Amino acid sequence: MLSALIWIPILGAIAIALLPPDWEAYRYRKIAITIASVVLLWTLVLGYNFNPDQVSMQFVERFEWLPSLGISYHLGLDGLSLPLIVLNSFLTLVAIYSTDEKIGRSRFYFALMLFLSGGVAGAFLAQNLLLFFLFYEFEVIPLYFLIAIWGGSRRGYAAMKFLIYTALSGFLVLASFLGIVWFTQGTTFDYEPLRSSALPLDLQFWLLGMLLVGLFIKIPIFPFHTWLPDAHVEASTPVSVLLAGVLLKLGTYGLLRFGVGLFREAWIVLAPGLAWLAAVSALYGALTAIAQQDMKKVVAYSSIAHMAYILLATAATTPLSLMAAVYQMIGHGLISALLFLLVGVVYQKTGTRDVRVLHGLLNPERGLPLVGSLTILGVMASAGIPGMIGFIAEFLVFRGSFPLFPIATLLCMIGTGLTAVYFLLMVNNVFFGRLTTPVTQMPQVQWSERLPAIALAVLIVVLGLQPSWISRWSELNTATLIVDPALRVEIPATDLAQQNKIRQLD
Repeated sequence: MLSALIWIPILGAIAIALLPPDWEAYRYRKIAITIASVVLLWTLVLGYNFNPDQVSMQFVERFEWLPSLGISYHLGLDGLSLPLIVLNSFLTLVAIYSTDEKIGRSRFYFALMLFLSGGVAGAFLAQNLLLFFLFYEFEVIPLYFLIAIWGGSRRGYAAMKFLIYTALSGFLVLASFLGIVWFTQGTTFDYEPLRSSALPLDLQFWLLGMLLVGLFIKIPIFPFHTWLPDAHVEASTPVSVLLAGVLLKLGTYGLLRFGVGLFREAWIVLAPGLAWLAAVSALYGALTAIAQQDMKKVVAYSSIAHMAYILLATAATTPLSLMAAVYQMIGHGLISALLFLLVGVVYQKTGTRDVRVLHGLLNPERGLPLVGSLTILGVMASAGIPGMIGFIAEFLVFRGSFPLFPIATLLCMIGTGLTAVYFLLMVNNVFFGRLTTPVTQMPQVQWSERLPAIALAVLIVVLGLQPSWISRWSELNTATLIVDPALRVEIPATDLAQQNKIRQLD
C-alpha cells in the first residue's frame, strides 16, 4: 500500500518521459495532474484507515534488499510521517496545476516533478536508515535540474550552490548513520533495532553533531542557510512551492525521527544550545527579511525564521512541543506555499517583484484585488493571527517550549512579532497606495491561476479552526519518540498527559 505513494509518481514520470516528444505542453500537464491526483486520493485513503491510537508503524512493508549491507526495503507509516505525506501529495498537485501550460521542455519538467514527489514520499516512509538516505539524496537530482533549467537569470549559480550544500548535508547524514551501526556492531540499518542500541555519551555527541549539521543545512538553520534565498529567487514559482512547502521538512523530520529518536541522552544535553540556536536563527531570519526589497526574498527569509520554531519545539522534547513541531511543519508548508504562489502571480502579471516599484495592487478595478486579499490572509496566518493555522502552530510551540527554555522562547516570540513588521512593510508598499504607472496594464488573472491559492487559503483557515484534524494523528507517536522503545507498547493514548490540553484547543 505504501509503495504506491513512491512508485506511482516515479513510474508515471518514466511514462511521461517515454511519450512522444512532439506533443503540446498541456497534454503532459494533464497527465501529470491525473497522476498527482491519484497519489493524493490514495494518501487520503491511507489517512482514513490510519489508527491514531496505535503506537507501532502501520501498513508496514518489508523485504530484504541487500542483507549483506544491512539494507532492507522497509516502509512504515505513523503519526509523524502521515501529515507530511499528505502535505507532499497535496502540494505536488498544487505545483503541477500551477505550472504554465506553455512551459518549455514540458515533458522533462513534469517527469522531474513526479520524480521529486516519489523521492520525498520515500524519505518520509523509510524505516531503514540507508533507505532514508537514498531517498534523501534522490530528490536532489530532480530539484537541481528544475532550478538549473527553468530558473531565473542566475539559475546556474543557484542550482550549483544548492547542489554543493545538499551534497555536504547528505555526506554528514550518511556518516552519522554509518557510525551508529559501526560503533554498536549492528548488522542492520533498520530504525527500530537501532533505537534500542546503546552508545557511549561521547560517541553520541559526535554522531549527533554530524547529523545536526547535515540536517541544519537542509532545514535551513543559521548559519547554514545561504543557499536557500538564492534557490528561491531563481526557482520558478511551482518549484519554490515544493521547496519551501515540502523539501525543507525533510530536515525537520530528520530532527524528530533520528535526532530525538536515536540520540535521546545526547539530545537532552545539547537541547539548551539548540534552543538558543533556534532563537538566533528566528531573529536573524526576521531581521534580514525586513531589509529585503524582493518579495520572494522576504518570504524566503521568513521561512528561515519560521523553520527555527520547529527546532525550538524539538529541543524542548515535551509531548506537547513535539506534536507542535509537526503542526508547525504543516502550517509553514501551507502558508509558505500560498505566499510563493501569490508572489509568482504578481511577478507574472507585473514583470517585477521589487517592492519599491509595485504600489496599489489592491485597486479593485485595474489591480489584483483577489491576489492582494489572499496575500493579506497569508501574511496574517504567518504572523500568528488567531483563527488560522499559524496561530495554533506557534501557540503550541511556545506553550510546549516555554517551561524548559523561557528566554529562548521569548526571543522566538519577538521573531513572531517581527513577522508582522516585515510583511506589513511588504503589503503596505505593494498593495496599498496609488497604482504605479509601469504596472497599470496588467493581464487579467484567470480562475485557473486563483484556484490553488484559494484551496490553500481555505485549508489555512479550516485547520486553524480545527487543530484536532492534525493533532489526533501525531500526538501519540511524537510523544513516544522520547520513550524507551521497550516501554512503548505499555503507553496507551489515554495516558498521555498532554492529550487533554490539546483537545481543549479544539
